[in-house]
Amino acid sequence: MRFFVLGDVSVDLLFFVERIPEPGEELPARRALMKPGGAGGTLAAQLASLGHRVYLAGRVGQDPFAELALSRVREVGVDLRYLQEDPEHTTSSVLILVVPGGERAMVSAEGASRYLDPALFKPRFLDQADAVVLSAYALVGGPSRSYAAEVLEAARRREMPVFADLGTGAVRAAGRELLRHLRGVDWLLMNQAELLALTGASSLSGGIARLREEGFRHLAIKVGAMGSILVTPEGEELLEPYPVEDIVDSTGAGDAYTAAFAHALLSGRSPLEAGRLANLAGALAATGLGAQGRLLRLEDLEVKAR
Repeated sequence: MRFFVLGDVSVDLLFFVERIPEPGEELPARRALMKPGGAGGTLAAQLASLGHRVYLAGRVGQDPFAELALSRVREVGVDLRYLQEDPEHTTSSVLILVVPGGERAMVSAEGASRYLDPALFKPRFLDQADAVVLSAYALVGGPSRSYAAEVLEAARRREMPVFADLGTGAVRAAGRELLRHLRGVDWLLMNQAELLALTGASSLSGGIARLREEGFRHLAIKVGAMGSILVTPEGEELLEPYPVEDIVDSTGAGDAYTAAFAHALLSGRSPLEAGRLANLAGALAATGLGAQGRLLRLEDLEVKAR
């Protein structure tokens, strides 16, 4: 299959600490790493690692961070013909504080990603793709929002499947404005916190009901240790997580879930099968350091499919 992926490309600065520091406090890090990241880059790397042809639309600076940010997508053969270079803004970066058990807190510097130039997008770019996978960070603001809106419109005209992954930072920055742009996408994917923040609901069922009222018919909601909830016009189903040992870093686990879900659906699996495989993918991704530290392979998912 062929995917057109749109989203941030960044460098992740990971600091492994015992706990999140209080204001004004300084804590020693047990370990510090620099890794390639960004939702767009991670989605593209995971899909390419699963054997798909992937075109990545993103923007990086003309700086040393760009090489690191693109190292994994280049390694797995992502097509970068639609990647833009920004002569003024630096490559996006994210500071990630990781605590024991893999949970994290983040501080992001948007950088070049927000300046994706919509004038350089042509609808014919989608002629060579079977589906669009979009990170909602592209809709937060700046020129990239217009670029993303044009991609969504071109996909709708082609009746092309669209998978849209929200992201906590995108929900906090753009809120319900995201729904206006994303109305009509085939699948809306998010985690529990994003669902509640986006809808203002106090419960999962309330948030799902509000998105249904908004016209979203297909939802995949990641609920951490409980697995994920799949919502279709036929009903709702809680899909149990896969127990995986040696969880070290949950950065990028949600992107792995989305990539595996899109992969499975376009490979002919049912939504429930896709959700179960996506649960496994998210868990496996958390066994590696960094968003792209543990890339998925076909054999990872085929073992559980039998």
